[in-house]
Amino acid sequence: MLSIIIPTLNEEKYLPKLLESIKSQDYKDYEIIVSDGNSKDETQKIAKNYNCKLVISEKRSPAHQRNQGAMQAKGDSLLFLDADTLLPEKFLSKAMNTFKTKNLNVAGFYLQFALDKFSYKLISALLNMFFFLAQYIKPLSIGAAILVEKSYHQKIKGFDENILIGEDHDYSQRIARKGKFRIINEKIYYAPRRFEKKGKFKTFSEWIYCGFYTLFKGPIKKEIVKYEFGEH
Repeated sequence: MLSIIIPTLNEEKYLPKLLESIKSQDYKDYEIIVSDGNSKDETQKIAKNYNCKLVISEKRSPAHQRNQGAMQAKGDSLLFLDADTLLPEKFLSKAMNTFKTKNLNVAGFYLQFALDKFSYKLISALLNMFFFLAQYIKPLSIGAAILVEKSYHQKIKGFDENILIGEDHDYSQRIARKGKFRIINEKIYYAPRRFEKKGKFKTFSEWIYCGFYTLFKGPIKKEIVKYEFGEH
């Protein structure tokens, strides 16, 4: 079984779209766990309406929410998804098939922004190139979609909750030291809400800066850029 884990904080706008994209998949051997940071909007109600397993915690961080969800997972594979992602048709079946045939222990994915604009196509192309090259040096995979064997998640004791930014990169790198990592050649659709709010150039620059920082200096445990879970 595949356990799909979604960390949330006030995601009533995006969560239903993601859940619909999961429900429409041809792959059906999964459970959905919504790990919520005690949202004040309709997030928890939406999760219940879609028959998701709901985990609630007062502590709020993507790493903590993912770890809490994984503790409740019944599947032997875990798929961490951000609430503002969407899955293309047949994504799960293709991803799981590639994951197994290539004997992977952890995997990331390429991204495509949900807005059909040239600027976002360019940004996603540059980011995907960065992810492709980094996988042969130090894996960089964004938390919007990470597929992992549950046993390897447990081996490294999950996400490091002391990391402020880039806990997803650190997570993949630590597992890659014990197993096999690759970027699977499937794309997720990703909402550019941070780019829209903070500006395309600024957000893209911050992503690249954090990526290089993680590659060459290690985990980010100080505030080098402003980030707050749930602020968008």
